[in-house]
Amino acid sequence: MRRSTPTRPAALPMTLVTATVVASAVVAGGGTAHARTPAEHLTARTPLPAPPVVDGGGWKSGHLQGMALDRLKGHMYFSYTNLVVKTDLRGKPIGSVTGFTGHLGDLAFNKSDGRVYGSLEYKSAKAFYIAILDGDRITRMNMDAESTGVVTTVHLGEVVKDYTADMNGDGVFDGNTGNTPDHRYGCSGIDGVAFGPALDGWGQSRLTVAYGVYSNTTRTDNDHQVLLQYDVRTWWKYEKPLTESAPHTSGPRFHQGKFFAYTGNTTYGVQNLEYDADSGNWLMAVYKGKKKTFPNYSLYVVDGAKRPRWAPVTGQARPEYGRHLSLLPQGLHDTKTGLYGYESAGQYGLIPLDDGRFYVAEAGTVDSGGETLQTGRALLHEWTGATPNPFARLTRR
Repeated sequence: MRRSTPTRPAALPMTLVTATVVASAVVAGGGTAHARTPAEHLTARTPLPAPPVVDGGGWKSGHLQGMALDRLKGHMYFSYTNLVVKTDLRGKPIGSVTGFTGHLGDLAFNKSDGRVYGSLEYKSAKAFYIAILDGDRITRMNMDAESTGVVTTVHLGEVVKDYTADMNGDGVFDGNTGNTPDHRYGCSGIDGVAFGPALDGWGQSRLTVAYGVYSNTTRTDNDHQVLLQYDVRTWWKYEKPLTESAPHTSGPRFHQGKFFAYTGNTTYGVQNLEYDADSGNWLMAVYKGKKKTFPNYSLYVVDGAKRPRWAPVTGQARPEYGRHLSLLPQGLHDTKTGLYGYESAGQYGLIPLDDGRFYVAEAGTVDSGGETLQTGRALLHEWTGATPNPFARLTRR
């Protein structure tokens, strides 16, 4: 198998929590106590073979947003904007969670606690959360997100501050349009999520959350992807049940790092974010941007071998510095901007198997008795690094 990306140096390994027991915790604000048993995902079990296709089915829902894989237990999770579907690796539905009225985006599987984390937005309420789904409790179809206890949420105050920032000082919040200088960095909320090493090289494994970014060709302050990192080991004290009629604000006061990746403006930021332990790099799948001064690739790769550098965050109304990530100097190269990237799928779902293989999502629709259903499939690919598309489809395990 040909690899085109460098191996991550030993100084920056992905560190999993090694404790054999996660303490019992009571969900704040009236939640029930959940005893966390020793995580099977920390034991030396053999992952199940990866089939070439896992079909997520067709549903009356929003379009496919992201996927997560529990390879040890043989479960795939598909996010359909307002619905989560759990299947086995043959594509047989095991259960689903319904009743989301906000926007449920990308999903990430946490090997340390065996749960699924997803981005959840309520723009009208100016509320942004990480939704945490207990996959073991998703055992039947159409489980309600609020009443069945399978979902807890953690509020991200840093995202709210940037989303609601009054950048021009007129005292008027421009809502969901992104057409005025409000929304710091063009923040439209959150979407891509992934678990991986601390980007600054310090500390345990982190949950990384990518901003959504408004597509706006007239602004100069929205040309970076913005990534926040969090240590979720103590998040049990913030978790609250999902109550959409009364959004809560229980969440960490501080993050463990804010990072910038200069790519040029994209359409709603990082749709799917993934850390590939095989190469040590981070993949950011996006909807193409519309600024003609940029190459507007659909996939950007952050070079995991390079530490962040302190540099100006360009285009801001006031001078600002931040920690900047480097793009991997491989793939397509735009000499005018210096940007590197690829043209590929992955915007609807991307899962690395950490051995050079990836599941890449295919989204679509199907007519069922005059009703349009949203569909999704996870298709097995190999990373080749070829241009313009670095993924090659695999048809065997």
